[in-house]
Amino acid sequence: MIKLHDGGVYLVNGTTLIDNGPQAAAAIQKETGKEVTREEAARATIAYGILEEHNTSGNMEKLKIRFDKLTSHDITFVGIIQTARASGLEKFPVPYVLTNCHNSLCAVGGTINEDDHMFGLSCAKKYGGVYVPPHQAVIHQYAREMLAGGGRMILGSDSHTRYGALGTMAMGEGGPELVKQLLNKTYDINMPGVVGVYLTGKPQKGVGPQDVALAIIGEVFANGYVNNKVMEFTGPGVSSLSADFRIGIDVMTTETTCLSSIWRTDHIIQEFYEIHGRKEEFKELNPGQVAYYDGMIEVDLDKVKPMIAMPFHPSNTYTIEELNANLLDILDDCEKKAQVSLDGAVEFTLKDKVRNGKLYVDQGIIAGCAGGGFENIAAAADIMDGASIGSDEFTLSIYPASMPIYMELMKNGAAQKLMETGAILKTAFCGPCFGAGDTPGNNGFSIRHSTRNFPNREGSKLQSGQIASVALMDARSIAATAANKGYLTAATDMDVCYTNPKYHFDSKIYANRVFDSKGAADPAQEIKFGPNIKDWPAMSELPQNMVLKVVSEIHDPVTTTDELIPSGETSSYRSNPLGLAEFTLSRKDPAYVGRAKEIQKAQKAMEAGTCPVEAVEELRPVMEAVNQAFPEKGFGEKGEAGLLGFGSTIFAVKPGDGSAREQAASCQKVLGGWANIANEYATKRYRSNLINWGMLPFLISEGELPFSNEDYIFIPDIRKAVEERKTEISAYVVKDGKLQEFTLGMGELTEDERTIILKGCLINYYKG
Repeated sequence: MIKLHDGGVYLVNGTTLIDNGPQAAAAIQKETGKEVTREEAARATIAYGILEEHNTSGNMEKLKIRFDKLTSHDITFVGIIQTARASGLEKFPVPYVLTNCHNSLCAVGGTINEDDHMFGLSCAKKYGGVYVPPHQAVIHQYAREMLAGGGRMILGSDSHTRYGALGTMAMGEGGPELVKQLLNKTYDINMPGVVGVYLTGKPQKGVGPQDVALAIIGEVFANGYVNNKVMEFTGPGVSSLSADFRIGIDVMTTETTCLSSIWRTDHIIQEFYEIHGRKEEFKELNPGQVAYYDGMIEVDLDKVKPMIAMPFHPSNTYTIEELNANLLDILDDCEKKAQVSLDGAVEFTLKDKVRNGKLYVDQGIIAGCAGGGFENIAAAADIMDGASIGSDEFTLSIYPASMPIYMELMKNGAAQKLMETGAILKTAFCGPCFGAGDTPGNNGFSIRHSTRNFPNREGSKLQSGQIASVALMDARSIAATAANKGYLTAATDMDVCYTNPKYHFDSKIYANRVFDSKGAADPAQEIKFGPNIKDWPAMSELPQNMVLKVVSEIHDPVTTTDELIPSGETSSYRSNPLGLAEFTLSRKDPAYVGRAKEIQKAQKAMEAGTCPVEAVEELRPVMEAVNQAFPEKGFGEKGEAGLLGFGSTIFAVKPGDGSAREQAASCQKVLGGWANIANEYATKRYRSNLINWGMLPFLISEGELPFSNEDYIFIPDIRKAVEERKTEISAYVVKDGKLQEFTLGMGELTEDERTIILKGCLINYYKG
């Protein structure tokens, strides 16, 4: 089904794969009649061409990218615009679309969510943007319908910003990276590796895009095969897939931890643009005659079977056939993984869902940027035509990804078919993907065609003893399960006549409701502020020397951004930095906030010119040990602002998988966080978020840690180390009145990143 090549691979004439090695040159010459160097072939990828067109540095090894368009939703755009305003924003320099698909319900937190929406509308008017009201479209569907274009680049403040199937290289990043674009700065990265995804064959009837995506994720996530690289989809199998099918695979590439994605485009994508009234945006994209890839994933679409990703990660994959055949063994394995993911906070089992040897599920969801596409829902309607979901616990909710899709489903009768079964159709909303909608009951098990199934993504609260869980599946198998009244069923087990209705896009809905400034700013427009919309607190520059307290120690193999700052019930507070910070690590380490605040008292005392030791008494022996080991520093007990800083750090093995939300870092910062310490960072975007909020992205070698939770670490001359571009620094853990030395790394930092850290955060950097 899927094969990973061990090294680099040449793609010749779009159809022949040649592994890099001693015989590669001769094989290429035989196929093409010419010699091609690896460097030349690397420049022949689709990704290289698009990056080159958008690079402003003149150096393709050190990219400085300017994007064509930006997009954000309503749990990120307030913080982004507030940061940009504090940094001198006068006008959106490129089209910037503000969608309202995450806090759409305007229910949690009273009027807070609608206040954010009105802030967004007023800013779109003032700075010249586009505002998509709640329930009109989820962020990524609107981008596909109205923003994507062949050869373009789009930056979004949501991790699933992926429009590669339409010929657009899109990236999901934390808010500060969008702030840079709003201030006419650039997105600075090293030239990423490019991994090919070579598709052959054609999916069998009943197999959908989520099945193909989960099969790929299961093969490449754990080994980091595409980590921070671009995935480039090629091969004859691409043309066997509809535009919706390609889009459904593409959006899930985020779960591989790749940087971005791009696909070769053809007449099918040309038709997509024509259907959406934007035929001028189509551009045919293909790799050159000889293209070199840093790796290659071969996918035989003929052999892909209906898949399921069991809790608690999209990479925990099985075929549904395999799960049904080995049900109790796999459920036992899930329980073992739950002990790690849930830290033993609650008892977890799915074995009580086994009825007469079959797995019964409580809920089905087809929603959002992954599941809410027209073809997914139309196929579900065909599968469920004439069926009933029953009157037992099982429920089914379906969220079309945009109102134009919803309207077409109504016109062609698919909506009626689904509603007759007992399923509920709802408006465009991302909530089920992050735990803010259709939350199951305690011990509930939900199957979802959405993007993630991390712990708590379905809304449960471990600290309250409540647990539910999510498995990811394709809409087709969810519909088959619903037709079977909740018993897990693969769509390939159903005899279905798929009607494959043609899609007709009606843009009048957007023309009548979406505010589009057409790029014209109105400086006289007043911004509407609700009482929950707060400015960022003042943040200090990096001190000369630093005392850090370890306030959380996490040894899970991977720590998600959901665990660093929970989704769901916290969403209403994302416009209030200090209010939101109260939830930091609340599900993973409830003691974190109190510990961080306690050591932050010392920093505040220092800045106020009072004695930090008097503010935090447990610092007294720490400072005595530091002064004894480094008498030349002359700290005394009081110290001097700028000379010495106090704050917190966390240790996590591999933090930052998942969402692009900057708040995973900024919440630590506003509570006095100066650093993270990790064996590695799960994604580039989380590391970037740390840096943009002035936090040091420390690295430490795997093995036994030299420090423990609640230990103090002294780092002398940290500012000097950053200024002098050092990649390793000496640090000291304070134990029993003595200092024990160990080494921290920082990895590669650009000059701008170093300056941002020195200034204390991106806002300070732009203030000068």
